[in-house]
Amino acid sequence: MSDSDLGLMDAGRLAELFESGDASPLEATRAALERIERFNDKVNAYTYVDREGAEAAAKASARRWGQGKPLSSIDGVPVSLKDLTNVAGMPAREGSLLTSNARCEEDAPPARMLREAGAVLLGKTNTPEFGWKAVTDNRVFGATCNPWDTRLTPGGSSGGAAAAAALNMGVLHQGGDSGGSIRIPAAFTGVFGFKPTFGWTPQWPPAKEPTLSHIGPLTRNVRDAARMLNVIGRYDYRDPYATRGQPEDWGVDLDNDLRGLRIAYSPDLGYAKVDPQIAERVREAAQKLEALGAEIVEIDPGFESPIKIFQTLWFTASLELWSQCSEEQRQRLDPGLVANARHAENWRAVDLFRALADRARLTQQLEHFNQEYHLLMTPSVPLEPFEVNHEVPPGSGMRDWEEWAPFSYPFNLSQQPAASVPCGFTDKGLPVGFQLAGGKFDDIRVLRACHAFMEAHPPRFPTVPDPAQYG
Repeated sequence: MSDSDLGLMDAGRLAELFESGDASPLEATRAALERIERFNDKVNAYTYVDREGAEAAAKASARRWGQGKPLSSIDGVPVSLKDLTNVAGMPAREGSLLTSNARCEEDAPPARMLREAGAVLLGKTNTPEFGWKAVTDNRVFGATCNPWDTRLTPGGSSGGAAAAAALNMGVLHQGGDSGGSIRIPAAFTGVFGFKPTFGWTPQWPPAKEPTLSHIGPLTRNVRDAARMLNVIGRYDYRDPYATRGQPEDWGVDLDNDLRGLRIAYSPDLGYAKVDPQIAERVREAAQKLEALGAEIVEIDPGFESPIKIFQTLWFTASLELWSQCSEEQRQRLDPGLVANARHAENWRAVDLFRALADRARLTQQLEHFNQEYHLLMTPSVPLEPFEVNHEVPPGSGMRDWEEWAPFSYPFNLSQQPAASVPCGFTDKGLPVGFQLAGGKFDDIRVLRACHAFMEAHPPRFPTVPDPAQYG
């Protein structure tokens, strides 16, 4: 079997080959490394690749499979971790000039759990500085490009992971999502991205605004995401916000159909402006879900834009970071991050307190809505990917990324599970995604609906990242 064949396989197929002896984890790892070598210069998805460590882990995995004693169903499967996640033996630059190339001494929970499951840790993927924005560029490693058109952004802040998933530079990719950082790049690159219920996928050290941040997978299909969640979706005491109650098998309902599901479809949440082509692809996806057996009801959930709530929390977190820096360090921070921090400088404690109260009311409203509707469907993002190295679309008149990403951060505020599912392309050949969100702890239901859609309507992935072929 050729490396090119192995480099395109999902985790389930690889496990079958490892068990039968028709392929080895070392061969699969070398196939993933070959794809990184072939594509990374074009998209800049990886900031660090540990070839030696990956091959050593793959050889150990091959011995376990040979003895019939794999550690898990993803033993030997190549994975990546976002560069906000500590991995022992690898640097964690977090996209910042304030960090160093020193190797981490301890694994964060996702890295520890993946390592203990026998997964092969390939390296780290790119992110904006401390994950502060919804595109992926920084002063250390530069910008990650969209594999569908390298002139455009893949979104962020898990843009490196999304680009790697789209090109199968590794099979399973860990992202983080504090305001859309998994779902936005998943939509822009045409892959599946899932933000679990808050606290079910632990993280440590904590994110800059820890009550908004969720760890989750970016993959080419839902079943692989469930396989990854079966490993990283477990309790870890080091995360003070971690909760218990995770499913024993995150993929338990994937083979069930959509009969009995009542899905609220909101084209714009009542307040967002959506590109007509995006709106059309998402409406078509709603019709396809209905054809698969779901009941689709077009209705808005009835809340106003929570952008002020989110920005109060988000900008205050930037202010806390900025306030801890010396004047020399402040000069090395991303200017946009600094601008957000300075924007929050004159806010009072009561402003933050009111935002927290408004957040609680929004969560209550969404949870109440989910008593009548099992899931809420919206576009993932309202626009096509735009030029790389811009926080907002050039010429749009927007100031902050939250203005062009109105569908994602409401569900960070509510801490509910939400996913982005690829559902076609614009006339320019750029991916479109729709979002499905559920009530707290309804992760299994979200995954079930996403899987049914993707099985019936398999996505298409980029081959060679070259802008010339996309007009």
